Amino acid sequence: MHMQFSEDSQHSFFFSQPHQPFFVLAFVNAILTMIIFLLSYNGVMNLPVNAVQFHMYGLIYLVLTPAFLAFLFTTFPRFTSTPALKKTDYIRVFSLFYLGSIIFLLGSIVTPVFSGIGLVLVFIGHLMGMLILRKIYKTTTMEDKQDVFWILLSMQFGLLAHFLFLVSAFFYEPLMGLSTEISVYLYLFLLTFSVAQRMVPFFSHSMTEKNIKLLPVVFLLLVFHILLEGTLTNSSFIIDLIMAFFIGKEILRWKLQFPNPNPLLWILHTALYWIPVGFFIGAVANFITLLTGTYFLSLDTHVILMGFIVTILIGFGTRVTLGHSGNTMQADKTTTLIFYWTQVVVVMRILVSFAAALEFNIMILFNLSLIAWIVLFVFWAFKFFAVLIKGKKLT
Repeated sequence: MHMQFSEDSQHSFFFSQPHQPFFVLAFVNAILTMIIFLLSYNGVMNLPVNAVQFHMYGLIYLVLTPAFLAFLFTTFPRFTSTPALKKTDYIRVFSLFYLGSIIFLLGSIVTPVFSGIGLVLVFIGHLMGMLILRKIYKTTTMEDKQDVFWILLSMQFGLLAHFLFLVSAFFYEPLMGLSTEISVYLYLFLLTFSVAQRMVPFFSHSMTEKNIKLLPVVFLLLVFHILLEGTLTNSSFIIDLIMAFFIGKEILRWKLQFPNPNPLLWILHTALYWIPVGFFIGAVANFITLLTGTYFLSLDTHVILMGFIVTILIGFGTRVTLGHSGNTMQADKTTTLIFYWTQVVVVMRILVSFAAALEFNIMILFNLSLIAWIVLFVFWAFKFFAVLIKGKKLT
């Protein structure tokens, strides 16, 4: 099942490269899911589905997964020295994500039946996207496949987490916790880190020798994190402290110039530094929760998701959009402002967690943090959608 695009539009600029439709869809979903979440949280709108699960699913599978596919469908063939993706392949995957997103979002307003259909369509799209990457991996004749192995493995964990989410939503609710843990750590984090540890030192002209033990050690620590959380909630703080130290030491070894005068590098370096900070803050919060029962409103996952993953998404998204549209690879004042705003969004979400832990009334701050997120994505869309859709030249 896929949408039929008319012949001329099928060859239009918008679908000429895989990152264009996928980025546009991811950013539109980032705005829509957060508006719906904001309205439901304030009682303006009653969601027929669980609001927290809606928020989680929207962020992981409607925003970050299409954004990852945008990036990987463009770069994976380059990483593996294989031919570029056929347009029919990625349009088919895009169609499923597009239809699934619309039906899921409609379902969140109208009826859970729609949500269910949307979930299944997005899952099929995710499965097809992963199979395309797997096929590329199988056909490459490259000697060094280490980085692409970890990228593909994390995509497979993403699919497993997605499947567990579906099973939990339809049949067996207790699986939701496991689905969340796998999706955050072995999918979103591992995938983003596998790409970042390859690309950021390269963009930054870091001449440091590659650490081949880095990804296997990170993977093992993430598995231990999930096992500990599965045994006793919040007990993974020990692993998170090790992770903060291990990755922090590795990033310092790369000798990245910080703060970098080039905003396109500054944003990527900032994202990396959020990793040790995020794991450290998360470890401290989880330790306090374990001792006192204080609730930090998912601080650990939000610092990693927003500090590292959303920051790098904005950084890489901007780079790919500029670089593949014939625009000069530099950030103007507006783009730099968008980069600074990402950090405002991250800090606001951290403040929400601290306010919750201190048992303040968080509603105003919570709403402001959601609005700050919506402003970020609207702002980026306003700046770059014309480049993605029509190939606009910015200079």
